[in-house]
Amino acid sequence: MKSAHRWLLAAAVTAGFLGGLAACQDTLRQERVATCRRALPAIAPRAEIRLLRAAPGPAADTVRVDYAEGDRQHWLTCRFDAGATLVALVSEGASLSGPSLYMLRRFYLDTPDAAADDPAHR
Repeated sequence: MKSAHRWLLAAAVTAGFLGGLAACQDTLRQERVATCRRALPAIAPRAEIRLLRAAPGPAADTVRVDYAEGDRQHWLTCRFDAGATLVALVSEGASLSGPSLYMLRRFYLDTPDAAADDPAHR
């Protein structure tokens, strides 16, 4: 009987750990999507930008944002480190340079303006 209790306890602990891990992954995914989406006004600063989709991208640690400018559709892809730090941004094949990426993170994404200009809240 003790063996069955241990097995149940181990199963419960494992389920709780996996549930917590899944919740952390979901929070990280949401943070990455929000960061990439918030970069859009700095990359395409026109008033008629419409957000079409923002979701995890095609590769691990990436997010893709699809948007429309007038009647033309465009995209950008953000790549992140193991956490939520933006390490690369590509817009339709053109990569943002290292200094430009630093400026974007330091002087825009890390400010309240980025949250206020989030295209998901327009």
